[in-house]
Amino acid sequence: MPGLPIDPCEDVSKPLRRKPTQRRSARRVERMLDACAELLDEVGYDTLSTTRIAARAGVAIGSVYQFFPDKRAITQALTQRNVELFIARVGRRFMEEEYTGWWHAVDAIIDEYVDMHRTVPGFRSLRFGDAVDLNLLDSVAENNTVIAGRLRGLLLEEFGMADSEQLDLNLTVAVEAGGAVLALAFRRDQAGAASLIREAKRLIREYLSSQLGSRAAGQGHPVAG
Repeated sequence: MPGLPIDPCEDVSKPLRRKPTQRRSARRVERMLDACAELLDEVGYDTLSTTRIAARAGVAIGSVYQFFPDKRAITQALTQRNVELFIARVGRRFMEEEYTGWWHAVDAIIDEYVDMHRTVPGFRSLRFGDAVDLNLLDSVAENNTVIAGRLRGLLLEEFGMADSEQLDLNLTVAVEAGGAVLALAFRRDQAGAASLIREAKRLIREYLSSQLGSRAAGQGHPVAG
């Protein structure tokens, strides 16, 4: 599956002061992001600092400020990396698997989110930035609105749904509601409470099925499971 289209409301601003032009500099920035991810899990955002990030990454503090003005910018860059990783993982899954309907695609998207929560350093502390700042991905739109825009692109491209403001609203509600239940699942159990993950899938499937109706061109209705 090709990369999902960038949503028009997605922030085009970048957290980097300047983009690394050499491979060595790019690797150094990646080490900073990796260090930020590890420290978010260990000490949390409030205790995170550029000094800690520099020490963990094994770089001089001046190297951090060469690319990032503050810890928020580093966290923003890490969030953007998480989003791109999420989209890439979903894309690979869609290349490898066949889905009979959009609801199976939604289940697959949730499965990738859950697996990243369990296995990707920093993701459980940051997710798509909502755990730190609702506007980390975009200065105007909230983070979940940006994620809903990516999901909208998926449905439009893969399942021929009709684009509309109502579709945007439906997907935003689905992302907000499903995200809240998934957050509860990981508060109850560090690995994610299986019963709550199932309920998140059912909630999203049933809500979207009731709202999308005939707009899901050629699609039947999901069976709750």
